[in-house]
Amino acid sequence: MEITFLGHASFLIEIQGKRLIVDPFITANELAKSVAVESLKADYILLTHGHQDHILDVETIVSNNPNCLLIANYELVEWFGKKGILGHPLNHGGKKLFDFGMLKFVNAIHSSMLPDGSYGGNPGGFVLSNQQHCIYIAGDTALSLDMQLIPKTCPSLDIAILPIGDNFTMGYEDALLAANFVQCNQVIGCHYDTFPPIQLDKEKAIRYFKENGKQLLLPNIGETIKL
Repeated sequence: MEITFLGHASFLIEIQGKRLIVDPFITANELAKSVAVESLKADYILLTHGHQDHILDVETIVSNNPNCLLIANYELVEWFGKKGILGHPLNHGGKKLFDFGMLKFVNAIHSSMLPDGSYGGNPGGFVLSNQQHCIYIAGDTALSLDMQLIPKTCPSLDIAILPIGDNFTMGYEDALLAANFVQCNQVIGCHYDTFPPIQLDKEKAIRYFKENGKQLLLPNIGETIKL
């Protein structure tokens, strides 16, 4: 498995020969100008919720990858379906075996209004697993005791992708608690620096995790982490 940071909360995950893009928000992100959206190859797009900073580039990516399948909650799949985009809906607690592995939709505490004001359904996260690896993609969320259920779904979590920018999601202090809840020592941080309210003191956050026995990874945009 390879995980490439595309900026904000966007990632490219390469697994079992398939390419999954999570929450594509690239073209309006001044920090992600090095990422060429039109060149991205994708077999699947995973959406955690309906905010514009997580769905902005879905249509562009699908137009360049016509066989790409959208995976999200029911409301998002219905909304994009009206635009001719094929999707598979999941709801909280449900899981589905795909050709890249098992994907389970899990709880997140956030909001989810679409750019046109439509209801975006309940926000969520994903647990992605196959015979080799298991990762937790939290999506935008506050700290939640529900996270303690994740290790029961995936007892050997390789990595957790957690928001750390504060203000709109949990900050890095709560993200450390989340890492303890999901029993994962290695965290990829996201949802920081893109906008002024979520500016992050990166050195302080990394040090805070290290002092508490965890590793916080803050990859550069375009950087790949291999598991």
